[in-house]
Amino acid sequence: MTIEPKTVKYQGFSIHTIPTKQFKTNQMVLKFRAPLRKEDVTARALLPYVLQSGTKKWPTTAAFRTHLDDLYGANAQVDVGKKGESHILSFSVDVANERYLKDSTPLTIEGLHVLSEVLFNPLVENDGFSSKIVEQEKRTLKQRLESARDDKMRYASQRLVEEMCEGEAFALQPNGSIEDVDSITPQSLFNVYKKMMSEDTIDLYIVGDIEEEKMLPACEEKLPFQTRDELSSEKAEYKPKEEPKKIVERQSVKQGKLNIGYRTGTVYGEDDYIPLVMMNGILGGFPHSKLFINVREKESLAYYAASRIESHKGLILIMSGVDPGKIDRADTIIQEQLTAIQNGDISDKELEQTRAVMKNQMLETLDVARGIVEIHYQSVMAGTSFTIDDWFERIDSVSKDEIVSVSKKVVLDTTYILTGKEEA
Repeated sequence: MTIEPKTVKYQGFSIHTIPTKQFKTNQMVLKFRAPLRKEDVTARALLPYVLQSGTKKWPTTAAFRTHLDDLYGANAQVDVGKKGESHILSFSVDVANERYLKDSTPLTIEGLHVLSEVLFNPLVENDGFSSKIVEQEKRTLKQRLESARDDKMRYASQRLVEEMCEGEAFALQPNGSIEDVDSITPQSLFNVYKKMMSEDTIDLYIVGDIEEEKMLPACEEKLPFQTRDELSSEKAEYKPKEEPKKIVERQSVKQGKLNIGYRTGTVYGEDDYIPLVMMNGILGGFPHSKLFINVREKESLAYYAASRIESHKGLILIMSGVDPGKIDRADTIIQEQLTAIQNGDISDKELEQTRAVMKNQMLETLDVARGIVEIHYQSVMAGTSFTIDDWFERIDSVSKDEIVSVSKKVVLDTTYILTGKEEA
């Protein structure tokens, strides 16, 4: 199962090559990482979309897409996210493996050229980006943020994090704030771009049937980043509350939302991280978990009930959709599921089912190039050498006692309730 990258540090960035004949395409993913900051998170969220919409060589989206089509249907994407207190901007290009083609077009090198053009040769006018493109992408970003508000499941999840992590960088949404979009100008965005290019910690992943000795010089030539200090892999700040916080918000909704946040004190790569992941699997990560079986199936209290881990922040977040009149009862039953685990109420069947599903889930993730990249980037972010082989070995060795032990460190932090206006 060994799929470990070879890492080389060049001026300004790290290159991680993962040679494999598993895929018929070669993928390049360039990740920019900076601290989450209120003052520039919204502009940074806008930036990848503006860069992809126009370059000197391809000034329109149509011209860019035509060029990708000429590269045997290459695909280019951008993405915005966060891990812990870091803001991550991703640029990826997926090209066909030239070994499967009749001609010898060096598509992987051409893919690097696409990344280079998008990042180093943006379409610039009047000391800023194209005003037409910026305004167009601002409208799209607003729509994205508004749709997140309208989707009450996503809205409740965001509100829980905002309330739970008030005053912490993690409270910021990776796509920023709709209130900050209008103030972004082509010139101010260009300054944010220059800061990203000169200061962000950069990692390039190349996954596929590649020849490393050819790729590395090409990367250095096509991506001439300047030297910078790397962002340290510090553990996200942790501010325990004196007593749990409870927030009730009222809107015109038929289905209530009961979302609960816990602090775990454990982040990715630490010794008890895998026992914590197993504990979350037993609690609410899967269809066989306690939340699904007891809250949704047996008690019929929720339309959905599940939990997830924020690996780089040390949180467990429970999400549930509940009739407004049943929220208090659902809250009690949900808390009972964690208490049961803390008291050692874990059957052998629950333990082995969770172990098996987690291994299958990881194998599915490793079946796609982007999945391999994301798994390895977790370790880079955490500053650990935790490998995929280590992960499988640790899953197999986790005991019930370890799960119970780590569950006792889980502390209730914030309960967020979204309910109807007519409910008392």
